[in-house]
Amino acid sequence: MKYKLALIGFGTVGQGLCEILASKREYLEETYGFKWDVVAVSDKLKGSVCARGGLDVKRLLELAKAGKALEEYGGRMKGWDAIRTIRESNADIVCEMTYTDIKTGQPATDHCRAALQTGKHVVTSNKGPAALYYRELSALAKKKRLRFLIEGTVMSGTPVINLSRNELAGNTISAVRGILNGTTNFILTNMEAGRPYQEVLAEAQKLGYAEADPTADVEGHDALAKVTILANVVMGGDLKPANIPCQGITKITLDDIEKARADGKRWKLIGEVKRDGKKLTASVGPQQIDLAHPLAGVMGAKNAVTFTTDLLGDVTVIGPGAGRKETGFSILTDILDIHRNAKE
Repeated sequence: MKYKLALIGFGTVGQGLCEILASKREYLEETYGFKWDVVAVSDKLKGSVCARGGLDVKRLLELAKAGKALEEYGGRMKGWDAIRTIRESNADIVCEMTYTDIKTGQPATDHCRAALQTGKHVVTSNKGPAALYYRELSALAKKKRLRFLIEGTVMSGTPVINLSRNELAGNTISAVRGILNGTTNFILTNMEAGRPYQEVLAEAQKLGYAEADPTADVEGHDALAKVTILANVVMGGDLKPANIPCQGITKITLDDIEKARADGKRWKLIGEVKRDGKKLTASVGPQQIDLAHPLAGVMGAKNAVTFTTDLLGDVTVIGPGAGRKETGFSILTDILDIHRNAKE
């Protein structure tokens, strides 16, 4: 079977996925028996293009690099929006990779619903649908005998969701605790060298770690979305972001950094979910981590999560939490999961 993919969103993640697919086409077929065609792409800014027999992804990437509209590819779908592309394309799998709105989960949630309602699997790196509507969308997928997969929503391509479901299966997970935002970790790491917050933030923006408006990162909102996903997907909760305490790093001073160092500790922005009996709690905020703990050694823009389990104790996974190919890879892992499940 050759899988037909529709890409909704053709920014950093969508282009990263296409670069991976193009460079690994032969490897994926030889190693996993996985064949693919991209049959549709829709982007709010770049337009839409669709071809039932498949599109040339290298040509799509050339258009994106040149800043040209996808419609210059030569398709006949001028004026199509994402919903129409999803409904009318012949895709088997819809890859939802649009901008995250954590307050409403839109328009990504509508994209996911439309795909599932029309018999298409969904894989997404978008935190909005996963944080706000996971139960609804996963139930709809189950009803339709489809998959709704979200590996890329927490730590990009570093396995977190799939690790909890697969390799840690059989364990009771009582807590998940981690560094879930690379921008804040980069800032705190550099403040340890005596550099003031505003100077390091400016560097993070220059390097592309932080947006021009860094609020989502430095006030903890990005980590909050990921904590909500961990609480509801990994820990079986039904929490809402609005009900989870959240504090960022903007009040941490160089004096605070130095005092922690003197005590053998290090400041990190920590997202945490804990279960005590039937009670599930979650939070995001700065914590002083003992230097002996694995999370204390995670520096720069890296992310990390520690699972507390009954059979293995603490299990920590460390890796990149963002990036063009890293997040594109997370989409690929979920696509391959669908492929393996179909073969079985």
